[in-house]
Amino acid sequence: MTAVKAGDVEGLIRRGPDPKVAVILVYGPDTGLVGERAKRLAEGAVADPDDPFALVKIDGDTLASDPGRLVDEAGTVGLFGDRRTIWVKAGSRNYAPAVEAVLAAEPTGTRIVVEAGDLGKSAPLRTLCERSGSALALPCYPDDERALAELVRQTLQDRGLRIAPDARDLLVASLGGDRRASLAEIEKLALYAAGRDSVTCDDVEAVVSDVAGSVLNTLIDAAFSGRTGEAERDYRRFRHEGLDASVMLGAALRHALTLLATRLDGEGKSPSLMAAGWRGLHFRRRADVEAQLARWSPAALRQAVQILQEAVLACRRADPVLAHAHASAALLRIAGEARRRR
Repeated sequence: MTAVKAGDVEGLIRRGPDPKVAVILVYGPDTGLVGERAKRLAEGAVADPDDPFALVKIDGDTLASDPGRLVDEAGTVGLFGDRRTIWVKAGSRNYAPAVEAVLAAEPTGTRIVVEAGDLGKSAPLRTLCERSGSALALPCYPDDERALAELVRQTLQDRGLRIAPDARDLLVASLGGDRRASLAEIEKLALYAAGRDSVTCDDVEAVVSDVAGSVLNTLIDAAFSGRTGEAERDYRRFRHEGLDASVMLGAALRHALTLLATRLDGEGKSPSLMAAGWRGLHFRRRADVEAQLARWSPAALRQAVQILQEAVLACRRADPVLAHAHASAALLRIAGEARRRR
């Protein structure tokens, strides 16, 4: 078995995976963290990440249509004999047969990084990589407070900045459960403090928005509480105000991930106790969030995360009008499911 515990993933990436490992599967509900770690693994294995011959990117849906392509790419020798990486981006179709074929071929000199979404224990791609001696399966779950504090410290340190403990605590409390959104806020803070030695509370308050909460909370709470009519009205209002479909989906996805993390961490606790541990939760939202924690099971939340992830992917490939259709349909589908669970 080559499944890796979530708490051991970061250390493994820093040390570097065993070169004999051909396939590294990166998966989980935190799409931002999945993407960031897949990027580090893919780019860190080649001398020049900008060289398209050294780092080959393939869409998962392409492999679903042509499973043999991955074996062909893995067997291709680099122009100068250098090590190559194939980065398989997440898709909406099943491309496990392509990964199974490449593991059977036992490629050498090529690292294959497979970026996936939230995979259940029985998902073909996950079970395939966990059972293979030539693969690793790396789970990515939303950052807890300790992981966020380390992310803040390391990211700022890489940019020559220190952060005072009180400023760090304030920043961590403002960050949400999505790694990509958290990194964006930390990067913004680093740019603001560029040219100085350290970051203060004043800097955090001046720059960092509350990633975990926004004006979209009314829409998000309406959807996850099953208030379909209210969710539909709010969506139309935000669209009329010019808000991008992906922004609304991103907020919903972060909320779903935070709900899932809270439910998993609070197993056996009442909804009120779980809500008490929700960082940055406004008191006016508390009743809604408690009801959502009572209504949504972890399995249902994983399904909601998958719906939102698929909608985000569809929005990236669509024009603005069609993107809003995808986003609205996904949120109303979640509202309908929440209403059914009432």
